[in-house]
Amino acid sequence: MAVEVRAVAAEDRSQWERLFVAYGVFYETEFDADVLAGVWGWLTDDSHEVSALVAVDDSGQLVGFAHYRRLADTFTAGPGWFLDDLYVDPAARGAGAATALIDAVADHAASHGGGTLRWITAENNHTAQRVYDRVATRATWVTYERKI
Repeated sequence: MAVEVRAVAAEDRSQWERLFVAYGVFYETEFDADVLAGVWGWLTDDSHEVSALVAVDDSGQLVGFAHYRRLADTFTAGPGWFLDDLYVDPAARGAGAATALIDAVADHAASHGGGTLRWITAENNHTAQRVYDRVATRATWVTYERKI
């Protein structure tokens, strides 16, 4: 299966939503209609900080997505990039979609000021970590969360 990566488009909503809901299920999170509409609104608003790329298979079906954003990097006084969400449909895994999505985000970052691309994943998401260990350097940072 060949995979093409491109910017998300308005006509992708139903396919993106199916994948985003599955992503939530994977992380034991249920996205209600307001969250789905809100995130979709961000992705289709060129002025919003969150952008999306999608992976499309030979038949034109979306098989994955990457949500990313530019941010200020205080360690370099330059741009940094954060890959918020990356998901590939389980039926399409192993065909290079995740790597293609990460590479496309990195290419976008490189052509928009460079910097460092960072992301996190669950400690027990070993399948994703095998891909990440191939395409990036594992950081030593420990992540904390505080609900506000």
